[in-house]
Amino acid sequence: MAGHGAICAVHRGAFRTLLAADPTPEDCLAYFQRFEIAFEAAARAKIARKQIAIGTNLHLTSRDIARKLLEAGQIGSGELP
Repeated sequence: MAGHGAICAVHRGAFRTLLAADPTPEDCLAYFQRFEIAFEAAARAKIARKQIAIGTNLHLTSRDIARKLLEAGQIGSGELP
């Protein structure tokens, strides 16, 4: 995560939920690239909410990402809140 000095991971299972399918690694990367702003917003929100220390790795769940997609009105299918 830029500015946080740590790795922010998203498990393939989160993508499976968000895409409502069993995604390939390429599908996951394409989805991330399409909604990168929402992923970054989800990471910032989780860091703030959980008070994650600088340099501490974190992972995003499908719920973390779906919240930001819903806020931006970008979710069309997959996980609902």
